[in-house]
Amino acid sequence: MPRPSQDLADLLTSLRRSPDLEGPNLEAHDAADRLILDEAAPFIAQAGVTEPAGDAGVSDVVVLGDTHGALSLGLAALGAGVVVATDSVLGERAIAANAQRAGLTQRVRIAALTGDAVGPDLLSGARLVVMRLPRALAELAEISELIAQHADPGVRVVAGGREKYLTRRMNDVLERSFAQVHASLGRQKSRVLHAAGPRPDAPRGTYPQRAEHLGLQVVAHGGAFAGTDLDLGSRYLLTFADRMAPEAATAADAGCGTGILAVALASARPDLHVTASDISAWAVASARETARANRVEDRVEAVRADALETLPSRSVDLVVCNPPFHSGVAVEPDAARGLLRDAGRVLAPGGELWCVFNSRLARARELRRLVGPTEVMGDNGTFTVTRSVPRG
Repeated sequence: MPRPSQDLADLLTSLRRSPDLEGPNLEAHDAADRLILDEAAPFIAQAGVTEPAGDAGVSDVVVLGDTHGALSLGLAALGAGVVVATDSVLGERAIAANAQRAGLTQRVRIAALTGDAVGPDLLSGARLVVMRLPRALAELAEISELIAQHADPGVRVVAGGREKYLTRRMNDVLERSFAQVHASLGRQKSRVLHAAGPRPDAPRGTYPQRAEHLGLQVVAHGGAFAGTDLDLGSRYLLTFADRMAPEAATAADAGCGTGILAVALASARPDLHVTASDISAWAVASARETARANRVEDRVEAVRADALETLPSRSVDLVVCNPPFHSGVAVEPDAARGLLRDAGRVLAPGGELWCVFNSRLARARELRRLVGPTEVMGDNGTFTVTRSVPRG
């Protein structure tokens, strides 16, 4: 097992993002991770949380939002047995690969979020929760409520991030669920918030939230991108819904978010079966509940996966996609490339990919290369909608 100080620094430096996106501006750990570890270290010995992570059950130390293993493996290197849950399936796989390389698999158990978001079972009895502060206040609020309701009454929360993404409202959110909240000193443009004393009157059942758009119920957990909003790109894409592969029997929503595209298609076409796929556990949990709220759960299957990897090649008649262009907080055009390539792979002969993107990104040429012949079906000055068909 690595020793503290220099060996811990070596461990962090050795971490890789793969199979997540890699690039010169994308790193597997940062100064915030190092500060969080330093602030959490004293509580490991105080809480006596040094048992190896088991294959089942709960752990005294729970790590949330660890994108590639810096927090979970760092705590394991300091002697803790850890259960870690992370939103992205690619992050989950990166943690597993990094744990294997570091020889820490016996001390880190990955709680695979196969479609359910962070929940009571994960947090039950936890005495130390270590996490990256999410940028979405709704996500922080949902997690805070769950910790306050289900963790050990003596739980300590150590949550941090880069100062440019932190706001005073994060303290306010934590104070709704915890009696004691204070900030650490800043270091290398990073800061940590400490919380303790779960409030017995903490909010309950606030999430997921609901809203109505286009006559459909949208259900969103706090960590779902855009929450219950229907973003303007998806709204524009849906104006073309009646022109999308009218004879389709099977469809896929690639990068489904809360599932509004999948549910809209299934609601309009009683014989259509749709696979809604996303790398995010928060998104998939939301999409399942959106399907249930609109009574199409028997024809909309939400799966947590990298792109459309669960679908066989040449098996789907219609794919709809509002692709991402971020990896975490970094603008990263490559974030959508694998999604579009996989859409081309799963399309059956004669199938169609309908895609919407910010007009300034000009993805039509890329779609022709990755999928096949592509035509622009509409452009409202902000968003462009395209239709692509697979080659051959």
